[in-house]
Order: sequence, then structure tokens, then C-alpha cells
Amino acid sequence: MKEFVDLQGASGSQYRFRLWPEGAPHSPMAGNYVFVKEEPEGFAVVLVGVTSDLSHARMEGRLAAKKGATHLYTRLNVARAVRISEHEDIVARYQPVAVVGDHG
Repeated sequence: MKEFVDLQGASGSQYRFRLWPEGAPHSPMAGNYVFVKEEPEGFAVVLVGVTSDLSHARMEGRLAAKKGATHLYTRLNVARAVRISEHEDIVARYQPVAVVGDHG
């Protein structure tokens, strides 16, 4: 999997996410996250989340894995209004099988 993925929202805006390697710690910062699964043509977005503490995002991994997800990507986003707006834009574009987050 690539270190970075660029997702396009329904609005046409681009959002860059960085791979969170398995077993690595994550800063407890606010942001957005996506779980993806590899496919022959690239990847598919399985789960889209938003949180006030990305260090807890991996907890959704069990749910995402049941849906076929293999990798977790995060995007730091401190401003609450911005991360919620981006979350909604990404969900509208990809219509993932799971959507989670504290919106905090």
C-alpha cells in the first residue's frame, strides 16, 4: 500500500491521508481517518471516521476488518468544523459500508 492516498470528496475537494502502520503509535490529535481494502485497481474505502483523538482510531479496526479493510489512513485536522465538513464530504463521495466518529 502507498504511504499516502488522496481522496476526493463529493464536492471535488482533495484530501491527503497518511498510512498508519500496524503497531506504530499515533499522536492523540484530532482528525479524520479511513480504513481501506486493496483491490486490483487500487483500493476501496470501507470505513470513514472522524475523532477528537486519532490515537483511538484503530479501535474501529475490528469492525473495518469484518468489512474487508486492510489498511488505516489518518489525516490531522484540529479545527472541529473543518474535520466534520471533510468527513461529510468524503462520506458523500464514497458511501462506505461503515461510518463512525465522535464529531468532537
